[in-house]
Amino acid sequence: MPTISIKKKDLESLIGVSLSLQEVEHHLQWVKGEFKGYDLKSDELRVELSDSNRPDLWCSEGIARQIKGKLTGEWGEYPFFNSGEAEKVGQIVVSDGMREIRPYVGGFTATGIMVDEEMLVQMIQTQEKISEIFGSKRRRISIGIYNLSKIKFPVFYKAVRPEETSFIPLGFEEKMDLKEILEGHPKGQIYGEILKGMERYPILVDSKDNVLSFPPVINSREVGEVKAGDRELFVEVTGLDIRLVLLVLNILAVNLYDRGGRIGRVEVVYPYDTEFGRNMDIPYEFTKPVKLSLRDVERVMGERLSMDEISSLLDSYGHWVRKRDDLLEVTPPPYRDDIMHPIDLCEDIAISRGYNSFNPVMPSQMTVGGLSDIELFSDLIRGYMTGSGFQEIISNILTSREDILGKMLLGEEKVVEVDNVMSLSYSVLRHWILPSLLRVEEASTESFYPHKTFEAGEVAIDDETNNLSGNTLIRCAALLSHPAANFSESHAILESLMYYLQIEYRLVPGDHPSFIEGRMGWIYAGDEVVGLIGEIHPRVLTGWDIHMPCSAFEVDVDRLLKIYQAHS
Repeated sequence: MPTISIKKKDLESLIGVSLSLQEVEHHLQWVKGEFKGYDLKSDELRVELSDSNRPDLWCSEGIARQIKGKLTGEWGEYPFFNSGEAEKVGQIVVSDGMREIRPYVGGFTATGIMVDEEMLVQMIQTQEKISEIFGSKRRRISIGIYNLSKIKFPVFYKAVRPEETSFIPLGFEEKMDLKEILEGHPKGQIYGEILKGMERYPILVDSKDNVLSFPPVINSREVGEVKAGDRELFVEVTGLDIRLVLLVLNILAVNLYDRGGRIGRVEVVYPYDTEFGRNMDIPYEFTKPVKLSLRDVERVMGERLSMDEISSLLDSYGHWVRKRDDLLEVTPPPYRDDIMHPIDLCEDIAISRGYNSFNPVMPSQMTVGGLSDIELFSDLIRGYMTGSGFQEIISNILTSREDILGKMLLGEEKVVEVDNVMSLSYSVLRHWILPSLLRVEEASTESFYPHKTFEAGEVAIDDETNNLSGNTLIRCAALLSHPAANFSESHAILESLMYYLQIEYRLVPGDHPSFIEGRMGWIYAGDEVVGLIGEIHPRVLTGWDIHMPCSAFEVDVDRLLKIYQAHS
């Protein structure tokens, strides 16, 4: 979850009142924030936000907006969302070649505003937090902010070959073409992976052919370097999801408007169809009303609230509410896109009312819990492994496709994936445990050898016949790492484990990409495979940056439990 730094005086200026630290800490409940400290010398507040679906709160302006609305009951009007009241100041023209590269873009202008040092720091922080966390490290969303006085509309969003275009990127003194930027600029080395495999790259240029930026990598130094003292800004967002692009633009627009800026709309012209048509004026209000019934609220809250009370709580939290018979029609503000179900509105009602306002209710039934058979059996295995001198590791079931497939020399296997991921590092669920142990081994090269680690934990298997197309199992893996680690040593540990579990097994020679050919076997119990054992392939070790021989085995605890119970 994001942790941000804001100046207390800046927050108070945006809210319009002075606050004690105790009041700040109390009011942070309305933004699902946690007070992490205050530096009196720098006037810096540290706030951790626990809501990953509300990037509008990841900034001083968003926190101030929510607190001010709750304290005063007044919510600002944003006339630039109304096409009849907002000035259209320019145009972004999208070329057809962008559809398969980075298809969506939008922008707006902010004038009549003086950028000071504190505002500049907040803008950069907001840009980085949204791009890195909400934008999946700029893959889904990237933001550019420019000095508007140096730009001549229309702006063109087009695809070019790497050698065709050159400009001076931020932080450099000399021109570089796009290929040179990816190879030689620090930002190119970090974000160039996003454009890997593309023959053409996206750029933004104005009508004078001045390069604004090379999204999502770096801005031009000539146009894309905003400094304290600038009074006119152009803000653009590019990305892979048009709703996310529009949402981020709306957030940035209301932030600048709250600081006194005058927002100008920019028309975006697409040569292809989008969810919102081929032409749209941005900022663009795309939120839709959600219907909420008294029954929904009562079922979730456990208390009976009147229609007027619910309406008041939602209104004071920033929603626009209309009563229709026995239903409420609730429209979220244009800088929010997290209200997808009446349950989301119930959460806002609870936050707006205050969780401490609910009367606690003791449970009506008492139960005594106990460990399941699989957990008791897993603990039995853990006891044997620690007794054999192994150290237990506890790893996250969430991991990356590269860790469980790429580094293990496996092809494209079906794995359980996380939908709408925030980070590629946690985009899939592991389907075996050995990569988790190798990750620990990679970080332990400075520790004394031998290394003996194991883990008994959950894995997720892609299974179309099961609920939600996945199946959760328990597996146990053990890893040996030292100069003489070999198949025989791992086999001895496996033999000891199976002896204590009183399970008969046999090894059948086999092949597996992650293990050395001829030094790997399948573990059979009866007629079914219950695991594998072998010496780790040198290419796997190189991929993990491990410089010591390793041997390992991994067994299916669920299958072993069935055999264990059958013979008990």
